[in-house]
Amino acid sequence: MLRQGGHLALALMSLQLLLWHESVTIEVPQDPKILADLRQPPTITKQSVKDYIVDPRDNIIIECEAKGNPVPTFSWRRNGKFFNIGKDLRVTMQKRSGTLEIGFRNGGRPEDYEGEYQCFAGNDHGMAMSNKILLRVSKAPLWPKEVLEPVVVTEGSSLVLPCNPPPGLPPPFTFWMSSLMIPIRQDKRVSMGLNGDLYFSNVMAQDAQNDYSCNARFLFTHTIQQKNPFTLKVLTNDPYNDTSYNDSDPYGGRKVAESTPTFLSPLGSESSKMVLRDEQLLLECIAAGLPTPAIKWFKKGGDLPGHKVKFENYNKTMKIINVSEEDAGEYVCMANNHLGSIRHSIFVQVRAAPYWLDKPTNLVLAPEENGRLVCRANGNPKPTIQWLVNSIPIDSSLPDPSRQLMGDTIIFRSVQMGSSAVYQCNASNQHGYLLANAFVSVIDMRPRMLGPKNQLIKVIENNRTFLDCPFFGSPIPELRWFKNGQGSGLDGGQYRVYVNGTLEIKRAKAVDEGTYTCVASSILGMAENQVRLEVKEPSRIVFAPEHQSAVRGSTARFNCKVKFDPSLPVTVTWIKDDKPIYLGRRLRKDDESLTITNINEADEGTYTCTVKTEIDQDSASARLTVLEEASLNPSVSSALPPDRPDPPMDLELSDPAARSVRLTWIPGNDHRSPVTEFLVQFEEDRWEPGRWQDLATYPGDLNSVILQLAPFVNYQFRVIAINAVGQSAASVPSPKYQTSSAAPDVIPRGLRGWGSEKDNMEITWEPLLDLEKNGPNLHYSVWWRRKDSDGEWNNVTTTGTKHVVHNTETYVPYEIKIQARNELGAGPESNLVIGYSGEDKPTSAPTDLHILKVDSTKGNIHWKPVNQDSVRGEFKEYRLYYWRKASHVPGLVFSKENKTKGFYTTMAQPSAILSDLVPFSRYKMYMVVANNHYEGPPSNSVEFSTKEGVPDAPSFFRIKRRGFDSIHLEWGKPLEPNGLLIGYQLKYQAANGSREGRPHLETFLPNVTEFTLRLPDRSTRYNFYLSALTAVGAGEVILEESPFFANEENFTDATGLVELTDASLASAFTVTPPPLAPLPSTTAAPTTISTSSSTTPPPTTTVTMSTTAETTTAIDTTEAATPTPPSVLVINKNIDEDVFVVAEREIWNLTVDHNSNYANISWRHNFPPSSSDFVLELTLDSNKTMKTVPVTHQPPITVKDLIAGAKYHLRVYSHELSSITSKSVTFETKAAYIDQVDIATQGWFIGLMCAIALIILILLIVCFIKRSRGGKYPVRDKKDLPLDSVDHKDPDGSFDYHSDEDNKPLQGSQTSLEGNVKESDDSLVDYGEGGDGQFNEDGSFIGQYTVKKDKDETEGNESSEATSPVNAIYSLA
Repeated sequence: MLRQGGHLALALMSLQLLLWHESVTIEVPQDPKILADLRQPPTITKQSVKDYIVDPRDNIIIECEAKGNPVPTFSWRRNGKFFNIGKDLRVTMQKRSGTLEIGFRNGGRPEDYEGEYQCFAGNDHGMAMSNKILLRVSKAPLWPKEVLEPVVVTEGSSLVLPCNPPPGLPPPFTFWMSSLMIPIRQDKRVSMGLNGDLYFSNVMAQDAQNDYSCNARFLFTHTIQQKNPFTLKVLTNDPYNDTSYNDSDPYGGRKVAESTPTFLSPLGSESSKMVLRDEQLLLECIAAGLPTPAIKWFKKGGDLPGHKVKFENYNKTMKIINVSEEDAGEYVCMANNHLGSIRHSIFVQVRAAPYWLDKPTNLVLAPEENGRLVCRANGNPKPTIQWLVNSIPIDSSLPDPSRQLMGDTIIFRSVQMGSSAVYQCNASNQHGYLLANAFVSVIDMRPRMLGPKNQLIKVIENNRTFLDCPFFGSPIPELRWFKNGQGSGLDGGQYRVYVNGTLEIKRAKAVDEGTYTCVASSILGMAENQVRLEVKEPSRIVFAPEHQSAVRGSTARFNCKVKFDPSLPVTVTWIKDDKPIYLGRRLRKDDESLTITNINEADEGTYTCTVKTEIDQDSASARLTVLEEASLNPSVSSALPPDRPDPPMDLELSDPAARSVRLTWIPGNDHRSPVTEFLVQFEEDRWEPGRWQDLATYPGDLNSVILQLAPFVNYQFRVIAINAVGQSAASVPSPKYQTSSAAPDVIPRGLRGWGSEKDNMEITWEPLLDLEKNGPNLHYSVWWRRKDSDGEWNNVTTTGTKHVVHNTETYVPYEIKIQARNELGAGPESNLVIGYSGEDKPTSAPTDLHILKVDSTKGNIHWKPVNQDSVRGEFKEYRLYYWRKASHVPGLVFSKENKTKGFYTTMAQPSAILSDLVPFSRYKMYMVVANNHYEGPPSNSVEFSTKEGVPDAPSFFRIKRRGFDSIHLEWGKPLEPNGLLIGYQLKYQAANGSREGRPHLETFLPNVTEFTLRLPDRSTRYNFYLSALTAVGAGEVILEESPFFANEENFTDATGLVELTDASLASAFTVTPPPLAPLPSTTAAPTTISTSSSTTPPPTTTVTMSTTAETTTAIDTTEAATPTPPSVLVINKNIDEDVFVVAEREIWNLTVDHNSNYANISWRHNFPPSSSDFVLELTLDSNKTMKTVPVTHQPPITVKDLIAGAKYHLRVYSHELSSITSKSVTFETKAAYIDQVDIATQGWFIGLMCAIALIILILLIVCFIKRSRGGKYPVRDKKDLPLDSVDHKDPDGSFDYHSDEDNKPLQGSQTSLEGNVKESDDSLVDYGEGGDGQFNEDGSFIGQYTVKKDKDETEGNESSEATSPVNAIYSLA
């Protein structure tokens, strides 16, 4: 009975799984707006490794980071218990992260924090957990102290020197050295084992010359510890003489007993080894014996895995990488010498820690959907699977009716909101564990469009086209496409809709143009987006260039006639051998051809014409072969070049039929170039007599073809032969051939119905071509009727291409069809076309227009739509009119241009984004609804302001050198500050090729627009990055490089010698072709040619550019006497001999230093003075106007009268050899900038302020001196008293300032022979009376305000001050 019940339960479970339907899991796009609104459980994004060893000298950082919405909170467990971080002052948790940092700056031991840590990240939707992180502190224990006795061993016997390093964490790396820190040489005889011991297969006498020390290097602490060295003593039968040692007889003739191999490691005949899957297996066999045994490896019952095995340590170690279960088995190592062999078997077992077979992944479901989580792992032994939910074992968690656990799978059925959680799968065995977090998120979200709104896509006709419509929603919305807002969904036929929302049009035609709307809908709502598709004609070359051969000195012309869509901008360019062509006097281009005059050998090559638009391009190539003059001897046919073929002859017509005829001809002479094809042309005398048209082309091996013809045409034919050189002349025309009439077989194209007035409908179509009429009296029958009505068809017959239906209702649909007829019958009817009668002005206006979320450049506009019936025509768009009304930047001049933007939407609550606004401005806007012809009344007007933004780039940025050690920078204010400027930011750094130095930063106030930088090294180049600042941040950066010094480009060394090696010569010069003009002969001895080190500044030439379209120039030259430079001879050093090569003529280093209306142009060249005439070619980028300026003097040249703010393309080429040209340089003149003058930055104002400050400073000094010395001027009562060394008080209590210090003469003043100062030297009165007053060498008075004469005593202080020039100055103060 129990057995029957078990079978029944199993059958029910199988049926349940069979009937269960799993929904497609929802993929959440990585769109920031979606992620911001999407609530999701946490996910661990970063965590420390499971076995985490840390350096005790550093802070401990245990990483744990997670993401989710809301932002997760973090907690930790240590050794299985809650870890209270707040109670431990050494432990901190990083913000918005769970990462722990344990610091020991204030004490503590890292060992106290060893243990097992686990991180938990949770939010309202679940709890995720990290792996268990075993934290251990790195240890580097010291070697135990020990006394090692000398090791005594007999020569020829084996030896093992043990290492036994201290057990560090992680284990140390061991190696052997002598006490002199010399590594021990290891070879087949002496080597270190995997355990660190040093093995000697046999000991030799010279081994005693070293002592042996084992060293342990600890990785974390970067320390090396050395064990006490072993001293080795080798006992020999005969005295050892190191001079007798050699490789062939290492024992120096002494007899040493040989021995058979024995194993030193491993011991015994067999051993075992266990290794984990995906790790590496290391097996070792070290043998003793004399002679030294050789080691070989085998695998019993199979071959060694050759692609994974590697032998090391002289075959003593076998390493197998990425071990798998197949690598288990018995491995045998064999050691042998000529005395015998020995074997050792190692039995390898392969175990495996758990590894994933099917790792659970995140599951996003909508309400009522189904899903499952699968967790499958393998290992050896088989791992056990444990499920947890929100870090709690699933058996202990709250029951969930939508969840069912079935072994390694959790099945979810009809999930509900609130069922979100994080599930953990733990797979473990005795060798390790795996832990995976996978969340189940149940979400519902209205459909949203993720792509750009109202995208315009341009495609080429007949191309495969994809219209993207990325969307998202939960549950997954259904997506449908509509064209022009009408009809049913697009799918099938030439349309295909993919599950990601993309619409494929297999071959785009002109009829596919229009507005495509994708609509995503679910039970929660709908969303839509539009894509405007424009189908363009392909760009193609209809008359391609042809291969040509031309004689040197002649002219060649390559045709390139193009056809393209007129609505697309197009460029036609020419290249030669995949390099740009520089046009000039010899190379001229027009709309349909390229002409090369005075051809030389350098013109030979492949010329390619390319027509390019923004969406396609086409190219065609032809080769130009340059020939020498033809031989005058006509009998030498091999000297004649290939030529165009002769025209075909004797055209005949045969096999006439209603719509075909056979044409036969005789080919002419091909002139040494086979005919590749024949072109048949026709001319008819009814509609376009005299015009020859192409009919068909045929292969060159045919001379009889059947021509397919049209009815009712009187034909005449001719044939043109074509070979590699070009086309022949046309043949003599054939006799005429008249085809019979027939009924039309073509439907008129372009049928449409539209209203030119509100009460009519114009039906128009394209007429049949002349060759499509098929007979006389062509006319058209047109039918129309109201759509969706079963009424009678209205019809009319006309010979024109238009019919107007009057008295119609406003904008109603009609069914239309057409048919062509002639005297012989009617042609096929067209398909039904829907046309519309005329439109009228809309009667309603959008309401409640408002704008939200306005930032610096955009805002979200919302409005209430109009009733579609009030549009009174085809709804085209909601048209928004907006303009910039004011700027919040005081005094800013701006444009108040009225702008429009259209929005196509049929949503009930429409909204759109208004972008491309100017920051920090005030705008006004209103909206109307529009059909194809009219606009409705305006909506309410709305005013709004944009927020402050980052500024535009400064209007100009100039860098000039003011000297060898400084650079002066000037810049202008941004044309659009986009806010209130708070300053400028200048970053500069030294640039050495592709490397840049440490950046420097300078900031300036908003009224500062110049800066002088002192250079520490004048040879250093700098890159400067300048940007303006507002409160929002830095704006667009403008980059400039520091200019060159005048001698910075000098390529000679200090001695003035020019010498190039083979490598440098190869890079500097190409192989010189035969000269175009005879060059001076050079004959010289193989020596190095030196050039003069003195240089003379070249003359400056000023060129005034005419602003008219004509190339009229006026050149004013100021020429200095310049010595003729000698020709430079370059020595190319080869191995065998010195070969002299004359440098090919070149023009290089074209530089432009430009301002708003002029430019200084300089270049370098190696032309001789007799051939140094050049031509400047300037092309204005805006209208491609080209100006050429002949230059007969050496650079630099100044070109004036340039257009401010215009972009120019410049090149320089030789007047004589126009094929020698510089590289083209593009530059843009500075914009004319008018700024408000800031008086604080004017030089005169700064100078005036400095002068006033200086005067005030002088007055302050004078006042200070007067107050300190001019309070009282005491006069001695008795002038003959001796001078004391201390000051004396006057009877009134004032001090007498006559001290020793006062009487000391100033440095450089005159003194008496006794070294004392005379009283007369110190008297100002004597000076005032014209006496012998003494002065210092600097002209200052000596001993002011000291002993006065009787006159001073009688006249008092006032007399003294009046007569003293110093006091006169004081009186001014």
